[in-house]
Order: sequence, then C-alpha cells, then structure tokens
Amino acid sequence: MTTPTSRYLRCQGREIHFTEWGSQHRETVIAWHALARTGRDMDHAAAHLARRYRVICPDTIGRGFSEWAQDPAREYCLASYVGLATSLVDQLDIDRFHWLGTSMGGAIGIAAAAGPLRGRMRRLVLNDMGPQLSKEALARIAVYASTPPAFDTVSELERYFREVYKPFGWMSDEQWRLLAESSTRRLPDGRVTPHYDPAIAQQFVAHPQDYDQWAAWDTLTLPVLCLRGADSDLLLADALEEMARRGPRASTVTIPSCGHAPALNVPEHLALIEAFFAADQLVAA
Repeated sequence: MTTPTSRYLRCQGREIHFTEWGSQHRETVIAWHALARTGRDMDHAAAHLARRYRVICPDTIGRGFSEWAQDPAREYCLASYVGLATSLVDQLDIDRFHWLGTSMGGAIGIAAAAGPLRGRMRRLVLNDMGPQLSKEALARIAVYASTPPAFDTVSELERYFREVYKPFGWMSDEQWRLLAESSTRRLPDGRVTPHYDPAIAQQFVAHPQDYDQWAAWDTLTLPVLCLRGADSDLLLADALEEMARRGPRASTVTIPSCGHAPALNVPEHLALIEAFFAADQLVAA
C-alpha cells in the first residue's frame, strides 16, 4: 500500500492537517470526510486511487490534527469549509481536480462546485449526500455530534464506534481498529473521546439551512455520481431520484447492506469511483 505523507498548511488563519497520497501523479482527487470524522477515513479509498491520482485528504478545522475554531459559530459552517478548501487547493497549486466527499465532505463539494471552485472541479462523487436531507436525521446527528462520549480505554471507544457506525457496512477487524485509533483523543482526565471539537455542532444552530442546497445544485453542470446507502436515513430515496432529474442529473448507485454512509473500503465501491473519475479522460480524448 502507498505510504501517505502527513502535511500542514495555514488556511484562513488556521493550521489544517492533511495526508497526501500518490504525490508523483499530476491528476488530483480531493477526498473529504464526514461531519464528526477525520481525513483518515479516506485511507482505503486514497490507497486505491493513489495508483493513478494524487489524493489529498484533509482534516476539517476542528477535527483530527487540524486547529480548532476560535469562533465556532462563524467557522463551523459550509461557507467556512469551502474557504478552507479553496485556500488549500490554491496553496497546493492544484488548478483542476476531482472531488470525493462523504456526507459533510460531499456537501462542501456541492457548495464549492457552485461557488469559488466552479470550473476547477472536474467530477464530483457524493457518498450518501445530496441537496436535500432528512430533517429528523439531521437533528439526530446534531445531538450526537454535540455530546461525544468518553471512555477509560481505546478498546471501549472502539466498541462504541462499532455500534454507532454499523451503517458504514462491512469492515474488517483491522479496519475498525484503524478507525478507532485514527479518531481518538485523550482528555485531560485521561479518558478517551472522538477526535473532534464538540462545538462543531454549532453549525446546526447558527446555520440551520446549511444543508438545503437545491439552489446550488441546480446551477451545477459538472458530472456527478451519488452513492447512497440503501438503508440511509439521511439521504432518502425520493431525494436521490430528484437529484437524477435536476441540475447536473447525477448518476446514482444504491449500495446494499449500508446506511449512512458507506465506508468506501471494499473493491466494488472503489471501482465505481475510479471508473467515474477515469471517464473524464475518455471525454477529454
């Protein structure tokens, strides 16, 4: 497996951590993680795609090894995250790129493609994300994100992750251990908790319409592929059907035995993404 490089840049006045895979390649994929997760969730997809692409996997501000916000109500929102993404690709001199986004990472991709990164994003893959989401599921996520649990041991935290992230679908024991170890931080009292700032949930209070993105969606013209977990309670089937009819008229695939959101860790799912990105070369030819 390709070994990634761990790097840091200042974006909008905050230190942002990211891993870089396949740096020898010219074509680039930006792979962005979900709300309460870190860029390490993209390890499996990045290792696969790095055979052909340079893959950049950021930790969003307030997650992983990136700096936390000083003004959470202002900095934890899609507009701020799009600004971070724009600063990141500008500093890395990436003019054109593909985008792979899970959940929140997909929402950032929609907003960026409709905004400051319009024309630079070549193809967009959304992993269980769209311009219309279930209000009930968003409310559940807001509560979950604002109250992360704490445990005495990493083993206990891993068992918790295995339970709450069952909708990710099948994962090996090794993959569960990686998920746990790459998203754990130790508290001052010695206990361990998920590796993010609980204040990220202020997004749902200060920016309650952040994930209502039909207006942005209808302006998109780039090719879009949406993967939806068959049991997802966030991206509902009727919204997926509407995504195929409106705006960029997304290609859609429903992933069986998954909810929100597929882990992107099995060959069949990675092959879908790779084939979708590779199709851009065929169109260019």
